[in-house]
Amino acid sequence: MRTPHRMINDRTPSDDWPGVSVPPEPIRRADPYAEPSAPDRPDDPWPPPGHRRRGRRRRHRFAGVSIAAKGVVAVVVLTAFLALADRWAVLYAEHRAAQQLKKELKLTAAPEVEIKGFPFLTQLADRRVDEMKVTVPDVAADRVTLAEVSATAHDVRIEGSGPTDISGAYVDALHGEVLLSFADMNRELGASQVTFSGHGHDRVLARGTLPVAGHELRVRADATIRRLGASGISTDIDGMRLDIGDLATYRPGTGPSEGLHLTAASVRRITEETDKARRLLAIPAVVHRAGVPDSVVRQALHGDKKVSEVTGSPRFVKSLMGMNLVDIALDHPWLLEKLGLDPSLLDGLTRLTRPELADRLSLAFRLPKLPGDHGYVRLRDVTVEKDGIRVDLSGAGLSVGT
Repeated sequence: MRTPHRMINDRTPSDDWPGVSVPPEPIRRADPYAEPSAPDRPDDPWPPPGHRRRGRRRRHRFAGVSIAAKGVVAVVVLTAFLALADRWAVLYAEHRAAQQLKKELKLTAAPEVEIKGFPFLTQLADRRVDEMKVTVPDVAADRVTLAEVSATAHDVRIEGSGPTDISGAYVDALHGEVLLSFADMNRELGASQVTFSGHGHDRVLARGTLPVAGHELRVRADATIRRLGASGISTDIDGMRLDIGDLATYRPGTGPSEGLHLTAASVRRITEETDKARRLLAIPAVVHRAGVPDSVVRQALHGDKKVSEVTGSPRFVKSLMGMNLVDIALDHPWLLEKLGLDPSLLDGLTRLTRPELADRLSLAFRLPKLPGDHGYVRLRDVTVEKDGIRVDLSGAGLSVGT
């Protein structure tokens, strides 16, 4: 019988196959780049149990953060809270100080208070503030309103029994300034339609119109600004003049250059009109003050040529312009009318005395009395600027509240 064939791959080395040599099986070496077989692979890490709560994992979110980083975060958060508390304390203290000043100074609105320095809580604990700025707008001072009074106080001692109990303060020293605005003066003193403007270091010009006896007269005046004592400002009004068109000028007062005087244009028209010139020569007070002899006057009254010679002479024109027509017009009321002036103006002008007109144009003021029984505030340098009158002030030893 024939033996059935076997597949070559099924051969196994055996003695049953004589004469047939089977090569030895090669030694297999491990491939370092080949993936290990299943038994040689390392075990996969054991997955965490699924029964743990999700919230517990969140509580350990920063478990990997270093202690130093956690400390930095804590310091930042604490600093933010302290800064917020410090600002809140500043706002509270500023509000209390503003309300106290409003009460003490009897103001219509609370002033603006700004406490300088950081941190404020350490100053509050020490009961002493390094610097505090106070701005008070619209302070009534006599006939005018001060546009702004600002002062910076240094070394302010706080009075009270606790951090939130602020009953008063003591100011060791302060400095500031007062502004009297021209815009405010023009509005408040605008009944006469007069406007004020700066002129030089200490002078103020007043220009506008003033109603007198139903007529709008142009008014001009110069005011010199000076410090009055420790808390006031005075104004010396000079150069006051009321222009009645181009006919005459009135200067209140009793001096030789004051009173009612004809202008050069008015005198020229008189000399050109013979009828007006003859009427002037018919007044003894006029010719006597002009120094015209009686014989010349008689000749002039009977001849137009002589009238023109007399009234047109430079001496007579100068004398006529220098005459105060108030006294002459009182005795000859018709004179003003002949000269083109309303006779009712004479009564209105004579009633407008120099002190009354000066009072209308006065810019004087005095600071209101500050609270406290001790300490002082003094006005120092006074300067006229483009926008108004500015005054420096200083003070010490002031107390507010209890």
